[in-house]
Amino acid sequence: MRFFAAACVIGLVAALMLGAVGQAKEKKMAERKPGPRKVVVGTSMYNMFHEYPGLEKRLEELDGLIGQMAQKAAAKYPGCRLDIAALPEVAVSGGLHGSAAEVSFPLEGQVLDAMGAVARKHQCYVVVPLHLAEDREKGLYSNAAVLLDRKGEVAGIYRKVFPAGGGDSGVLEGGVTPGKDFPVFDCDFGRVAMQICYDMAFDAGWQVLGRKGAELIVWTTQWPGQINPASRALRNDYFILTSTWRNNASLVDPTGHVIREIRGEDGVFVEQIDLDYVVMHWQAALKEGKAFDEKYGDRAGYRYSAAEDTGIFWSNDPDKPIMEMMRELGLTPKRDALERSRQVQDRLRGGPPSLD
Repeated sequence: MRFFAAACVIGLVAALMLGAVGQAKEKKMAERKPGPRKVVVGTSMYNMFHEYPGLEKRLEELDGLIGQMAQKAAAKYPGCRLDIAALPEVAVSGGLHGSAAEVSFPLEGQVLDAMGAVARKHQCYVVVPLHLAEDREKGLYSNAAVLLDRKGEVAGIYRKVFPAGGGDSGVLEGGVTPGKDFPVFDCDFGRVAMQICYDMAFDAGWQVLGRKGAELIVWTTQWPGQINPASRALRNDYFILTSTWRNNASLVDPTGHVIREIRGEDGVFVEQIDLDYVVMHWQAALKEGKAFDEKYGDRAGYRYSAAEDTGIFWSNDPDKPIMEMMRELGLTPKRDALERSRQVQDRLRGGPPSLD
């Protein structure tokens, strides 16, 4: 009896903890008015494995990349604009060689003036990655991603928590200081966060950002990848937009599918996503998505994978949120279906399964 009681207590605690995490994310989602949230994201693949052209020229190059994104957004989505532009890891200083002190720039001054003007010109958020000189007197430098808002003002800064290197030298990436936290930034279209390159190898940040209700993660990196970001997006229920130096730059949705990519040569792409979405596993009533076609036609949109028995669904009707459509069809989101199953499983076994 004592064992059964203890198991029940453990199960209750686990349920409360998991429930609290889910409720926290749902609460942050609920703070926004329900309904379609169409967002045009843009990203780039840009090879910087060559001689550094100087700061002024590099800032002009980055201006050109974002200009291409803005042009593509206007052509592909008439009446819309580019909402956020992503650039590769340390884009401002990429190609420089030396210690952190030698390759870092202050944000204030030339960098912020130039990139702030770009954000204002295109009225979009911009992720500006750079080796950031925080305090030269104290020897403080970061591998950072700065988020500028549509007015060109600093909306937030993420400092890479897991820089590469170390070993016997005890030096990380030429002498940068690791960041301490994983902030999420409230943009006018949704909740955005950043991760940088080697952060991909560690679970902590991705999990924290999911718990905090991040909806779009910009992974600015020299390490290209699709399987790794797909696994993060799938496990934590958000979009991931990658910006890289080589091989590919990609957009991954919360089902873990790559829905847009650049391959091979340098370039940019833009894609419209909807941040008011629901992910659902197979249900007979769903009819692999056809239930939405039959009832709502083009007022709803989705991507469904029969190979994975999972789909992502969104509304195109400003007056009817996707959650309302889902309820009208008698369907259940993946998150709720998993939690219901877990509760029954724990009750019947007398507590959660052993993780030993």
